[in-house]
Amino acid sequence: MKLSVVIPVYNEINTLEKILSEVRAVNITKEIILVDDGSTDGSRELLKRLGKEDPKLKIIFQEVNQGKGAALREGFKKAVGDYVIVQDADLEYSPRDYLKLLNELKDSKTVIYGSRFMGSYKDMTSLHFFGNRLLTILTNLLFGVALTDMETCYKLIPTELIRKINIKSNRFNFEPEMTAKILKNGYRIREVPISYAGRSAHEGKKITWRDGFSALATLMKYRFLD
Repeated sequence: MKLSVVIPVYNEINTLEKILSEVRAVNITKEIILVDDGSTDGSRELLKRLGKEDPKLKIIFQEVNQGKGAALREGFKKAVGDYVIVQDADLEYSPRDYLKLLNELKDSKTVIYGSRFMGSYKDMTSLHFFGNRLLTILTNLLFGVALTDMETCYKLIPTELIRKINIKSNRFNFEPEMTAKILKNGYRIREVPISYAGRSAHEGKKITWRDGFSALATLMKYRFLD
């Protein structure tokens, strides 16, 4: 089985090489797809160099910043693995946890989420903690599931499902839209505990309270619309 790791990049010059090294170190058959979303801090130039050093890397350059969802749409188009997972270009999530998700696979109608709240998490602000909890509770109420972490980055999704889902969200509301459409397509979601080390806005974290309101609206929209 081959895993497609899609890494959206926007101004991550300080962590890009390290996270790429950690992804490479995971002992599984994989491809790595990086999508630069209009970076202005030198990330683009670094990716160009890395691409020359390793032609196996699939690197996509967006000319202007469009958002995480828009970057992922382009990355998913290039995926040829059996399953896809998103890896943020910061160091909040550990690629070592890929194996936990892969080991939980039971059948092709299952999607695996890595839950921060079932595992260990640190340095998550109160705003992000309660925002994540609220969005997960709303997901459970709307879709009749029992998730603990809907907003997690680590979603192990069959590539055939990715091909069927038309993701419209351009920003961080990609997460609730994807969850809604996974469930509406008849797939089950299983969760496994993962580790998480949050970073601050000063360190480059980009999601804000405004994205929380957008996520709420997205959940409601895709519960009742396609």
